Amino acid sequence: MENHRLRHIFEASSRLFIKQGYAQTRIEHIAKAAGISVGTVYLNFTGKKEILYFVMKCALDPEYINNDFELPISGKNFTLIEDELISLFDKSLKDFSSHLYEKTDEYSFEKLISDVFDNNSKHAVGILFIENNPKDSGRVFDHYIVFREKFISTMTEYIKHFINIGEVRELQHIEYSVRMMIEILSWWGMHMRFSSFDPVSIPLEVSKEIVMDNLINAYKRII
Repeated sequence: MENHRLRHIFEASSRLFIKQGYAQTRIEHIAKAAGISVGTVYLNFTGKKEILYFVMKCALDPEYINNDFELPISGKNFTLIEDELISLFDKSLKDFSSHLYEKTDEYSFEKLISDVFDNNSKHAVGILFIENNPKDSGRVFDHYIVFREKFISTMTEYIKHFINIGEVRELQHIEYSVRMMIEILSWWGMHMRFSSFDPVSIPLEVSKEIVMDNLINAYKRII
């Protein structure tokens, strides 16, 4: 059964760590944003670092928050968190690249856009924390930089493939167009929910529908 206080702490701390930074966030800030007392925060977590680890663990596995925990949650639950995050990036890139090497007709431009949006939105909290808190992300940040460059390169190869088979229209600047696609997918799947200056409450499925409609109509070749 879900611990609602953990959910409130997770949601409050996620937004604070992303928007104002982990180093600038104090337990009092988290308590106020979660609508609970500082004492209640400490009944659930031994400290701010443990809250950070909990947030990152939930970024790995959204269902993790529903586990039964011995409270207060301590660092013993997160001894391998950095290795787990690095493994997630490696697996994500391998899965993302797999259809490119297979080059099956079943994998389309629409499916590519859908997959990138889903992956971004699923791991939004973890990705945005790493991007906004490089010094507090340890060696995971360095690994993320490599992952991102490989991801952009793989996405570029996908688009070149779809151009070659006539599914995507010819593009004058493929690399820049790919970066714009990624930025649009990232904004609607991640930033708008957690880090935008003027957040808009749009259901995730509606955000995806808007992104799919615009990107597909913008880039799909008209036969």
